[in-house]
Amino acid sequence: MKFGNVQAMHFIWLIAAIVFFFIWSYRKRRRVMELFANKDLLDDLSGSLDRKRQKLKDYFILVSLILIIISLMRPQWGFEWKEVTRSGLDILIALDTSNSMLAEDVKPNRLERSKLAVRDLIKKLQGDRIGLIAFAGSAFLQCPLTVDYSGFALSLDDLDINTIPKGGTSLSDAVRVAIDSYGGGKKKYKVLVIITDGEDHEGRSMEWAEKAKEKGIKIFAIGIGTKDGELIPIKDESGGVTFLKDIQGNVVKTRLDEASLQNLALATGGSYVKASGTEFGLDLLYEEKLSQMEKREIKNKMVRRYEERFQVPLLLALILLCIEPFISERKRRQAG
Repeated sequence: MKFGNVQAMHFIWLIAAIVFFFIWSYRKRRRVMELFANKDLLDDLSGSLDRKRQKLKDYFILVSLILIIISLMRPQWGFEWKEVTRSGLDILIALDTSNSMLAEDVKPNRLERSKLAVRDLIKKLQGDRIGLIAFAGSAFLQCPLTVDYSGFALSLDDLDINTIPKGGTSLSDAVRVAIDSYGGGKKKYKVLVIITDGEDHEGRSMEWAEKAKEKGIKIFAIGIGTKDGELIPIKDESGGVTFLKDIQGNVVKTRLDEASLQNLALATGGSYVKASGTEFGLDLLYEEKLSQMEKREIKNKMVRRYEERFQVPLLLALILLCIEPFISERKRRQAG
């Protein structure tokens, strides 16, 4: 036997609270009655009450609640084999982890806001495989394509500006790693979503975009930041905040390069979305573009479907609750 909702076990604390209440209320009633009569007289007055029957009624209520909790835990036993077919896309998320993603023109900063948006995207996926590429001056496959969304989320949480030691921003490297990750296979169902401020320091992104198109990879780009630009805050050793400077000592200002991202996406038949503080655009991209794409059917597999048996403890609980009101608390009169 297994349970489909083990978390419901926490309701067992409710049983402990009710037991405590029964004990407290019994003692409270006893003390109140003793204010009006002494103990010997009280025993005579309450002689018609059957203590065992009182306790039996309480036991019925407690056992019923325990059975209801067991029902909420969804006990399952017995199973049948069912054939399951999964369909979906292969989606690689390439997330910029360069220093420029620390800019705070999008709160809390570009990188953290991007990670929040990707977490929201995971909730919408049903059967799609998802992978993660971190890129700055170079790129690295942080999480291979998987349907283990929890494992993907852990990889996403580990991303920060130190993930890629090489500085700068290389869009071409992000596309190259995506092509290598997909390998061969059919020239469809492949999606690369690039989240970045678009500052490509190598300038070969269009060359790699053409190669991606040949492999059947559609690139969708999300630009984060502003055209006006923003300073890049850096924490110093004492915990204070300074701003990133170039070799000449000038403060660096990072700007969103929308043109590069638009060209990159359009070259592969994809599209570009500009993120804002209120609407990041990743949800919109999935609902209006990705979810409408043709999805590949993954190989059928047989899975065990367990039979739900929550009805059994629930029925027993209802029976006990129906019987309880008919149990009299008074002693039966002796004949004669």
